[in-house]
Amino acid sequence: MEQSEQKKLRRLNAKGEFIHRNHDEYHYQIDTPKHRIREPYPWENGYIGQQTKITKEYFRCKGSGFNPPRTEENQTYFDCGGCHTHSLPIHQGKEFIYPILIDLLNFVQEKTHSKVIITCGHRCPAHNTYADSFNSTSKHMIGAEVDFYVEGRQEHPEEIIAILQKYYQENPQEYLEFERSYHHLDVAVPAWYNKEILIQLYQRKEGRDYDNQHEYPYICIQVRYDKEAKERVIYSWPKAFKGFRRY
Repeated sequence: MEQSEQKKLRRLNAKGEFIHRNHDEYHYQIDTPKHRIREPYPWENGYIGQQTKITKEYFRCKGSGFNPPRTEENQTYFDCGGCHTHSLPIHQGKEFIYPILIDLLNFVQEKTHSKVIITCGHRCPAHNTYADSFNSTSKHMIGAEVDFYVEGRQEHPEEIIAILQKYYQENPQEYLEFERSYHHLDVAVPAWYNKEILIQLYQRKEGRDYDNQHEYPYICIQVRYDKEAKERVIYSWPKAFKGFRRY
């Protein structure tokens, strides 16, 4: 009862007044709104279309301490402890993957609107021996090689290779012309190469190392030339074995 009486008294005692102003009288001038394209949110910068943008983090070694010992020709190989036990290759004090590999894979995602699956990026020496003991000078160990396929387009790797070549047409560089190499005996299809990269196509029964046990054809890109340093990219033991941090 007391609350209702108080409400009645408030209404009776309430006072109001009209506010008068001229039609062209403004206290604050409001500018005419202009159409503007929305800037991306910070978290959207990590995407290319619907796909997550590829960074060097996607190239980390796929070794694992849970993998069992592997015996081959009376020799036993043990895998590394995993990417948490060592870094990527170190260049100028920072973890490093050759930028052209990252640029090419993101270009493929942009053109195909499909996800690139990296099956092998960096390999530490232990995992490289465990995965493929015959390839002792692999550029995977120096961050200059990547194996991958494109989700949903596994059966059409030639289309992806055409897109890789198109990258050099849309990005002004001096490496436009690709030639064919018939010297790579581990593949049936001759490789494509220009000054900067070499592209190999592995068919279903080719190149089946520990990291590529899937059933699909896959593409391998190797870096041949570092356009920033203006020098050839060549495997070396110090780069492979001493060029990364162990934790």
